[in-house]
Amino acid sequence: MENIAKPWPALWSLVVGFFMILIDTTIVSVANPRIMEGLNTDINAVIWVTSAYLLAYAVPLLITGRLGDRFGPKNLYLIGLVVFTLASLWCGLSGDVTMLIAARAVQGFGAAMMTPQTMAVITRIFPPDRRGAAMGLWGATAGMAVLVGPILGGVLVDSLGWEWIFFVNVPIGVVAFILVTRFVPKLTTHSHTFDIVGVLLSAVGMFLLVFGIQEGQTYKWGTVNGFISVWGLIITGLAVLVAFVLWQWFLERRGGEPLLPLGLFKDRNFSLGNTTIMAVGFTVTAFPLPTIFYYQTVRGLTPTQSALLMIPMAVISGALAPFVGKLIDRANPRWFAAFGLVCLSGALFWTASLLGPDTPIWMFLLPSALQGVANAFIWGPVSNATTRNLDPRQAGAGSGVFNTTRQIGAVLGSAAIAALIQSRLAAELPAAPAGAPVGEVSMGGTLPEFLHAGFSTAMSQSILLPACAILLAAVVALFFGKPKAVSGWGAKPAAQTDAAGTRSEESTPEGSSTQVQH
Repeated sequence: MENIAKPWPALWSLVVGFFMILIDTTIVSVANPRIMEGLNTDINAVIWVTSAYLLAYAVPLLITGRLGDRFGPKNLYLIGLVVFTLASLWCGLSGDVTMLIAARAVQGFGAAMMTPQTMAVITRIFPPDRRGAAMGLWGATAGMAVLVGPILGGVLVDSLGWEWIFFVNVPIGVVAFILVTRFVPKLTTHSHTFDIVGVLLSAVGMFLLVFGIQEGQTYKWGTVNGFISVWGLIITGLAVLVAFVLWQWFLERRGGEPLLPLGLFKDRNFSLGNTTIMAVGFTVTAFPLPTIFYYQTVRGLTPTQSALLMIPMAVISGALAPFVGKLIDRANPRWFAAFGLVCLSGALFWTASLLGPDTPIWMFLLPSALQGVANAFIWGPVSNATTRNLDPRQAGAGSGVFNTTRQIGAVLGSAAIAALIQSRLAAELPAAPAGAPVGEVSMGGTLPEFLHAGFSTAMSQSILLPACAILLAAVVALFFGKPKAVSGWGAKPAAQTDAAGTRSEESTPEGSSTQVQH
């Protein structure tokens, strides 16, 4: 561990920006109907506003984690923060959906530079047996962002307009920049080579897969252009991703530095944790969309009113998360994570059962409260179990992998829920114009009453997908192993030789001779 006298101010400074970028993964969901109306577009285009952000966020995470190791997490974080803040301003000034999608992609790239640095700093400045509270804060931040995003978005959209869900990031970004500059130290850096082939393969594979899934319904799962078909894109994307994994294995066998260090997956908890967090990312991105559309297009709620239904979730999660964080250092996080994941699945099945034209609105507060319990028991325990056994030298790479799998899950969740919603609407709304997407049906406010039942059924059926995904994650979490005993955190720094033959000092624990520069 790096020798830092006051690690908590450093962590809190990073959390401000981390909270901001995570909010942006969910804040748009509540504004989608207003963005569709304001920019005169449809749901498939407006979902790309989220997917472009998530895709640009997910693809670079592996390399930005390594860049943080090489050039220092503080430097990468600050660069990413500047990119993110300026792109947020661009988003708010966008005059059409194409420009907004482009701005969101740049915003996602800035977020990708920031995210791995937060977890890498936690891994490097807190010893494993005292990391639970820090991971609890990190987890609570991630969980609260999922909840606060729609609430804040609703208030801003109703009071100031959809543009302000992006403008609000500018002053927060300035404050975060000042705090990080002041309180976050420069940590020891390590030399790395960078796997350019791996970057290209992962980017191409992810884009083809997500584009194919999300646009499938638009092209009726047939031909996109000429010989290019939807299923051809999906299969090619999967093949490229398999080639990426094989390339990583080959590079590691030759003693190189792969973008995805497969050796990390020899640790059981790291492998299971990444599988679990991918399902979590999938679920928390997928489930808000059908519920928000139901609230606003069937029940006629404003963005603020629909977001206020999430208040029990936010309050309960925020209250419980600190207590869970203190407990996970003393017990196997398996039981906390599995309990939270089962609760979240139950809450989603419950919500799906309530989605009908005449359900009393207050009843949605009950599964919202259960979701709050779930969130408190998911984020901290899963992240702590996944990263606890990592060597400090692998902090950036491990953090990059963990955040990448979470974001890959989010990208796939966004694409899959878009495809499923359109498919179920086509089946449940026979009165709609042939081939018309939901955007054309729902533009301009609430639906005609004769469409309420079919629309509600379609949204209910769509929620079953993330509900099942998170239930499978609960099964995976049951196989978490007991965390290993802490060892090696009191040793002197040892010079090590990396694959390129470069000697570097390994991060060391408190009381060591490693110097930290402010």
